[in-house]
Amino acid sequence: MIGILWGVVVVLIAFWAIGLALNLVGGLIHLALVLAITIAIYNFFQSRDV
Repeated sequence: MIGILWGVVVVLIAFWAIGLALNLVGGLIHLALVLAITIAIYNFFQSRDV
């Protein structure tokens, strides 16, 4: 499950970089990136408690 999450994070970072470079749909990509990073950090701390 963590592997899938990191895959999503990598894809969103790539889309964010493309959106930043091309200035297309920047706000939506930034929102998705912030959401993905928040979920990744949450899951990282949850997995450390086990």
